[in-house]
Formats: sequence, structure tokens, C-alpha cells
Amino acid sequence: MTLENASDVAFTPAVKAWQERKGSRAGYRKMEEKGGWRDSIDAGLAAYIAARDSFYLGTASADGQPYIQHRGGKKGFLKVLDQKTLAFADFRGNKQYISAGNLSENPKAYIFLMDYANRRRIKIWGTAEVVEDDPELLERLVDADYKAVPERAIVFKISAWDVNCPQHIPRKFDEEEIEDLVEPLRARIAELEAELTSLRAGGSAGGPEEAMLLEQS
Repeated sequence: MTLENASDVAFTPAVKAWQERKGSRAGYRKMEEKGGWRDSIDAGLAAYIAARDSFYLGTASADGQPYIQHRGGKKGFLKVLDQKTLAFADFRGNKQYISAGNLSENPKAYIFLMDYANRRRIKIWGTAEVVEDDPELLERLVDADYKAVPERAIVFKISAWDVNCPQHIPRKFDEEEIEDLVEPLRARIAELEAELTSLRAGGSAGGPEEAMLLEQS
């Protein structure tokens, strides 16, 4: 299906009717006239994706039953193959195969990426397919130092993407980010403790002599 605007993947007639009722359609119409949402990966989006170590994948069954699955891995495990294509290795898990089953009968999919530390979220609409028996593709997607067993690839074709505002996003930091913030503080504490130890040693060495001088006076 060809979309008049990239945002039409989300702004269906029913959505636009709600926008009309609530007074926001005029603003979004202007956005569409100015180019609207993007439908290909630029340098900024590629860098954002490369810094993520998790995302949420949305799929639905043929009758529309939605499903959201968390996907995690080493930073950058969601790979940019070209300006329209993302892909990632599907590792061995609990063998429910809900996402794979949904995609076999309904290719529509959605990726939701969160950056809590910087309060930034990106939404990506598109279609996805499960690719099996393609060792060359899987080799491009698997990081050699990540300990997990890849079983297949999931390839995602982008229809549109957009950046949400930071409103209501709580600021959270992962373990690595906290370590980066805390390490300079630890180093400073160690430096101050060493200075304090040195001062105490100097003070104790001069203490008896100062006491004798006071007694003599």
C-alpha cells in the first residue's frame, strides 16, 4: 500500500477523525505539508540505534491480537543494513515463538526504542519477516563476543519513524551509565582520603614536639 504521507501508517482515517474532533488535525496537516515523518534512516537515527542495548518489538496476529516483546543484547545489536532496513539476530529463548508466528501471517511490525537517560524515544513503523537458513546474514548480525545462540534473523523494513517529546519520560540510568557517573567521584574520594591520611601523618609526627614546647613555655 502506497501512503500519501509517511505518517499515514499511524494516522489512519479513524485517527485523523479524532484529531479533527480534538483540534490537532490542522497542526499535523501542516507537518505533513512540510515533509512530515521520515521514512529512511539518517545519520542521527543510525547513531541512536547503535547506542541502544534493548528495544520493544510489536507484532500482531492475523486477527489483530497485539503482542509486544522486549529484545536485548549488546549495544548496537539492532543493525542498520541500509537506509530502509534494520535487522537483528533472534537468539534461542523460551520457544514460545509468538513474534515469529505473528510475522508469518501478518508482516506489520513496530519498533519502540527508549533512551531514559536523555529522555528520548523513537517510534518506527514497518514490516518484518523471519529469515532462516541464511548464515551470511546471521554472521553480519551476531557480535562474536556476545554469548547467546542465534537461531534466525528478523529483518525489518521501515515505513516511517518519528521522535516523541520527552514529556512524562522518567530519567533512568543503566548500570554502565551509573558507573561512568560514579567513577570520577570514586577517584576524587580516593584522592581526598590520601590527602587526609598524609595530613594526619604529618600532624601526629609533630604532635609531641609541639606539646613539649607548650610545656616549656
